[in-house]
Amino acid sequence: MAEPLAFRIRPKNLDEFIGQFHLVGPGQPLRVAIEQKHHFSFILWGPPGVGKTTLAKIYAQALDAPLIEISAVSAGKDEMRQAVKTQGAVLFVDEIHRFNKAQQDFLLPYVENGTIILIGATTENPSFEIISPLLSRCRIFVLNELSEIEMSKIIDRTKIKIDKEAKDWLIAMANGDARQALTMLENTQSLYKTITVENLKKTLQSKHLRYDKAGEEHYNIISAFIKCMRGSNPDAALYYLARMVDSGEDPLFIARRMVVFASEDIGMAQPTALVVANSVFQACQTIGFPECQENLAHGVVYLCLAKKDRSAYDAYMKALSDVKQYGNLPIPLKLRNAPTKLMKDLNYGKDYQMYNDLDLLPEELKGKKYFTVKKLV
Repeated sequence: MAEPLAFRIRPKNLDEFIGQFHLVGPGQPLRVAIEQKHHFSFILWGPPGVGKTTLAKIYAQALDAPLIEISAVSAGKDEMRQAVKTQGAVLFVDEIHRFNKAQQDFLLPYVENGTIILIGATTENPSFEIISPLLSRCRIFVLNELSEIEMSKIIDRTKIKIDKEAKDWLIAMANGDARQALTMLENTQSLYKTITVENLKKTLQSKHLRYDKAGEEHYNIISAFIKCMRGSNPDAALYYLARMVDSGEDPLFIARRMVVFASEDIGMAQPTALVVANSVFQACQTIGFPECQENLAHGVVYLCLAKKDRSAYDAYMKALSDVKQYGNLPIPLKLRNAPTKLMKDLNYGKDYQMYNDLDLLPEELKGKKYFTVKKLV
């Protein structure tokens, strides 16, 4: 059986690697670590298809160390025990966020005493998914979605003939995920020989082609789930919930998205939604699968039927935009703490009104409005 296209064109070294310049560009931390053969454990956190597995392979090759690859989705106790037997091996754990606490605890002493070098790959925030003792022994490298230019370079590397229109469509569809783009490209060539937008679309709709749960299908379903709750459609939301649960999705992953949704999309229209969503998350932690399915279903229907209001979220994003544009503007003197006489002499804290003071922003943003109070019915 022929190797997949993504495997065949996988970079062998950093000079061939495309993307993640902030990590592997000249003088950047991961490049320095690889070039100087530093031995340390680390977590690669980023979206699918951006080079996590490739970087693990390049790192192990640079150390001339055996690379042991396991998936946290399917790895059993025997596989884990076997993996830590090889002294000095690089153990690459894909989807490490799927490991439960006991599995992570098992790895801890081997990482601590240097028996293995652990590289974990995750699409989830390690702060939430990795136990603190293991996290404290690993560096965290954050990977970004690939840009359109980077995606274009990766597609060019395949040497597959594709016109600009089809290439642009493929890049937009893949949304920064190189593996998804390469899989789509390979499948379209296999099915239709020529790469056109029409053939790419037909390939995308094929019922016989599916991507791994860590990739496109995983993110398509969670996206559909969120959009159905946003559209106040409990039937559709429950269907996609059932799809995720039945496929083995981590209930905490689903519940965490519900907590975010409660503030982002419901917000001030029904503030108790955050309380309910957080309770669902805690129930999933306490009860576990399969019983927590009922808690998820309860929460999903509640969030679907709740009134929607994004004003708090939108207001924060406007404020964040100004922070990025203007940087660290000077804090108004009346808002500054004045613990010393000198600070008081410099008017720190002067004229501060405890209540109903509308003039509290930096001078450059004076009078700026981010949040508009709505009359909630």
